[in-house]
Amino acid sequence: METLFDSDELMAAERADGWAETTSRSLVPTEFRFLDEGPLRARLRAVSLGDDVQLSALAYSSLSSRRTPALIRRSDPELYQLALVERGRQGLEQCGRSVSLESGDMVLYDSSHPFEATVATDTGLADSLVLQFPKRRLPFRDTHVSRLLAVPLSGRTGVGLLLARFLTGLSEEAARCTPQDATRLETTTLDLVSAVLAHHLDRERVLPRESQQHVLFLRIGSFIRSHLGTEDLTPAHVARAHQMSVRALHRLFAQHDTTVAGYIRQARLEHCRRDLAAPHLSHLPVHAIGARWGYLRPAAFNRVFRTAYGVPPGEYRDLALPSSGTHR
Repeated sequence: METLFDSDELMAAERADGWAETTSRSLVPTEFRFLDEGPLRARLRAVSLGDDVQLSALAYSSLSSRRTPALIRRSDPELYQLALVERGRQGLEQCGRSVSLESGDMVLYDSSHPFEATVATDTGLADSLVLQFPKRRLPFRDTHVSRLLAVPLSGRTGVGLLLARFLTGLSEEAARCTPQDATRLETTTLDLVSAVLAHHLDRERVLPRESQQHVLFLRIGSFIRSHLGTEDLTPAHVARAHQMSVRALHRLFAQHDTTVAGYIRQARLEHCRRDLAAPHLSHLPVHAIGARWGYLRPAAFNRVFRTAYGVPPGEYRDLALPSSGTHR
């Protein structure tokens, strides 16, 4: 993500004006005031997904901000903004509703309506991710979406958790994404947002079939990754967990140019490879690393790992951690 503002790079007297200019340009114009004593502390990083979707990572000391009718009349990009609270307590008032949010909560708000937001943190900085996108990109009418403005949306369970994890991972890995990756991720992001809103509106059937299938694939992928340590993680097991036939499951994965077994194997091997190269896990024997991710038989683990990476897991660890005194 590109750093657009970092208060540490400015003199104290320049920070408020710099923050106002950056947020007006990158988010939407608001009036704000910082509530903590001492110099303003804030940071904003952003990455563009496609032409008109942006994910921003914000960190700031306690503040309040308002988007007033006058600011809306002056300029309204007609955006929805979805915020995921990562640290600190945040509040939002819009359209006659008031919501208080903590870590793991999400909330949707609309640039076309006045709002007032507050952020409070006892120590350090509050952190949040803000996804903004044009209203026209959602498959719902504004009158339907308006029912969810300033309403708490959990990012801890179900498709909300899937979206929260996706946004967090995207913010962490954005620097390694190409422009082509960003365009593809834009579709995934909006499909997940639409799925979360459809769930809360009880309008899943309104989603385009392609979006429904995409979200189902992501949901199943999340299920697989959270059960990699289970040896009997088979296509039949995955299909039963999602109340679908094995044939339909295979069809879904074929649409994404992979197989269920191949997806499971690749995910397991990537976790094994990562753990074998991790210094803080060097005390674990190689066979224990394999068992963590579903390879309970050492011989099978050695064979599959060698086929994928050209060397057995023990030798891979020796190459990655040559002086760590690792266990075989």
